[in-house]
Amino acid sequence: MSNKVIHALYNDDDILMDAVKTVKEKHIHIEDVFTPFPVHGLDKAMGLPHTKLAITAFLYGLTGLGFAIWMTNYMMIQDWPQDIGGKPNFSWFLNMPAFVPIMFELTVFFAAHLMVITFYMRSRIWPFKAAENPDVRTTDDHFLMEIAIHDNEDELKSLLNETGAVEINVIEKQ
Repeated sequence: MSNKVIHALYNDDDILMDAVKTVKEKHIHIEDVFTPFPVHGLDKAMGLPHTKLAITAFLYGLTGLGFAIWMTNYMMIQDWPQDIGGKPNFSWFLNMPAFVPIMFELTVFFAAHLMVITFYMRSRIWPFKAAENPDVRTTDDHFLMEIAIHDNEDELKSLLNETGAVEINVIEKQ
């Protein structure tokens, strides 16, 4: 089996969107698209499923809230209760209004930091990892569509020429 792919370069995001829609209409699988900036609607045009990162953010926030409740209860009620301004110190529920800022901050802290870690793990972006950009122009002003070749190289080239590609390259992928 060949590991050849076609890299079609475009110089406009609207032309790229039309090209992606045309290629998907022909039932050709697009491996990946590299863009210098986020292109609104590209994920839908490629048929990518919705992300579940929002659910993980909610769960991370709940974890932070749970940790804040446990921490304030343990520190201020069980371990070292103090009479501060005559406030009751024998019940977490009676002191809860004073703990709301702590609960809010730890909810946001856990959600934000764990989401960054989740994003890096999901994107496989590790420290000191070499870039996997197939063409350096995609970080500046070009858009690249990568399509695997399955004994249809000529057909793909003609289709991509019709869609407005400014450059088409056949690459042997490792």
